[in-house]
Amino acid sequence: MRRIGLFVHLGKPQALEAVERAIQMLQSLDVPCCIDPEAARRLSSPAREYVKVLPFEEFERFADVVMSFGGDGTMLKACHIFLKSALPVMGINIGKLGFLAEFSVEQLDAAISAVLTGDYIIEHRSVLECRINDQVAYALNDFVVHKQDFSRMITVKAYIDGKLISSYRADALIVSTPTGSTAYSLASGGPIIAPSCDVFCITPVAPHSLTVRPLVVPDSVEIAVEPFSESGHVQLLADGMVVQPLGNNQRVPLYKSRYAFKLLRQKTRTYYDLLKEKLLWATDTVQSPHSGVTAKERS
Repeated sequence: MRRIGLFVHLGKPQALEAVERAIQMLQSLDVPCCIDPEAARRLSSPAREYVKVLPFEEFERFADVVMSFGGDGTMLKACHIFLKSALPVMGINIGKLGFLAEFSVEQLDAAISAVLTGDYIIEHRSVLECRINDQVAYALNDFVVHKQDFSRMITVKAYIDGKLISSYRADALIVSTPTGSTAYSLASGGPIIAPSCDVFCITPVAPHSLTVRPLVVPDSVEIAVEPFSESGHVQLLADGMVVQPLGNNQRVPLYKSRYAFKLLRQKTRTYYDLLKEKLLWATDTVQSPHSGVTAKERS
């Protein structure tokens, strides 16, 4: 019998409701489950009495799988907490798009059934790592060198294996994984990259030069970024969270981590099915303004 760890976005009432439902279902099936102390305090008495309360660092010795209740942001937090463990994470989407949190809350029954029967696949998603000022940071989506004020652009030099490739004059510079290609990088004009590709992407945000374009590079290289700002206010973000401020001309190396995020996904759906669903690629938007008949049907 599999044991399940529960990770929940405490700021979303719908996520708490969903985790309560999950605990009821797991109890009816006599499936052991655990949750962290802060989340446990938000549960009803019957749910709290059944679930085992453990800190996150002890989930690995108890659980086989973690179910994350929230959106893609909650999945990113789960990645940072469980990255170094052997635990795969399944996302129950209470958010909007759900590129990482693939199961909808309406699919909760099916999601639990998939976990218990082993009807899933585990994808190992590449993660970026950096070491800066004796601190190690990780990013499942991206690292971003970003200005802290709104008045002026910054300059960011980018190096591949120690060799300068460009000096970007822009609002920010994104270094993303394939997983992060559908996040900030996509919004900034970057390409969509299938998760199975062994690459990273360097994407400038609002670059001053029209000739500057996103660059896809092998994930075997080391990418270094070196910012300069006239105000001196630049910061490094990992998955949207501030790592620390950066000094002018402070070079920061970014490279593929030896850790990978273990994402639990549905067996029957491919990444391309996900793109069609989330980005509406399968929708024929060309319709007659009068009849509602599509151009394809008219032909």
